[in-house]
Amino acid sequence: MKKVLLVVLEDRMQDEISSYLQSNQYICKKVEGFKAALKAIKEELFDVIIVDCKFVEVYGWGLCQEINTTTSSSVLALFEHKPQDDLTTRLLGEVDDFIVQPFCKEELLIRMEALLRKKAWKHRLEINGLIWDEARYEMSYKDKQIKLTPKEFTMIGYLMRHPNQVFARDTLIQLIWGLDSDTEGRTIDSHVRNIREKVRQSGFPIDDYYQTVWGVGYKWVNASIS
Repeated sequence: MKKVLLVVLEDRMQDEISSYLQSNQYICKKVEGFKAALKAIKEELFDVIIVDCKFVEVYGWGLCQEINTTTSSSVLALFEHKPQDDLTTRLLGEVDDFIVQPFCKEELLIRMEALLRKKAWKHRLEINGLIWDEARYEMSYKDKQIKLTPKEFTMIGYLMRHPNQVFARDTLIQLIWGLDSDTEGRTIDSHVRNIREKVRQSGFPIDDYYQTVWGVGYKWVNASIS
């Protein structure tokens, strides 16, 4: 079942949306406040996150930025009116789709399912012959399979899905091992060395893509997703 996070300030609307989506085989989690929302996206994986634009008015842009930085969740915004002012125009750049209130729940479901179909292709990345396939949990280059451990597979996937974005070691630890992990930065470095060596053996020029940002962490550069 698909998981949805509801970040909506009005309890009545939150309950109505949750009840309707649950009747359509979705798992819904409701949160109140910025800290609760931030905690939820760092501890759980959601297919869709529904954000009320009123939440942004009250708490600012931190949540939307955190969603885009640390998750691959699709974001659907709820607007009170058509995007015209600076706030709603800026929010459009942070979300995948929006719907204007009042709206029927059927339209909300249709838009969510469209986002999920659009998202499906992101589970398979191909970059100059290097394929990262999340559905099959496989990585290959020119039909030659590259055997990675689960954490190695997850780590390179994060970077490939966010080209040119620098991931600090601490961020990678939180994303892959969890917030309460006592894993050290040296473990990240060890995993990166292993990933590079395994991919390098396949013939792919990994060192041109998986780069070190000295004193900070790592990034994937010059990657065009097809």
